[in-house]
Amino acid sequence: MDTYRVDDAWEALGDRTRRAIVECLAERPRAVGELAAQLPVSRPAVSQHLKILKDAGLVSEHADGTRRIYRLNPAGMGALRDQLDTFWTRALTAYKSVVEQLDEERS
Repeated sequence: MDTYRVDDAWEALGDRTRRAIVECLAERPRAVGELAAQLPVSRPAVSQHLKILKDAGLVSEHADGTRRIYRLNPAGMGALRDQLDTFWTRALTAYKSVVEQLDEERS
C-alpha cells in the first residue's frame, strides 16, 4: 500500500531504529538483510520496523527474485516534507507579524 497517513508517519518516525532505516534507504534501496547488517537489530526486527514504515506510507517494496527490496516512497516522503514546509511557513509568517508589530509600536 502506498497511501500516506500523516499521523502514522510522524508516529513511525518517532522510533530511532525506524529513523535509521529511513536514513539508510535515503542512500539507496536495500533488502532486509542489508539493512540488518547496518543496524544493531535482528532481521526480524528490521522487518517489523519496515512494516510500520510501509503501513505509514513512507516505504515501498518490490520483489527481486526471493528478496524484497525496500525504498523510500516518494509520495509519502513528499507529503511529510510538504507538511514540514507548511509548519515552517506558518512559523516564519507569525514571526514576521510579531516583528512588524514591534516595529510599529516603536515608531
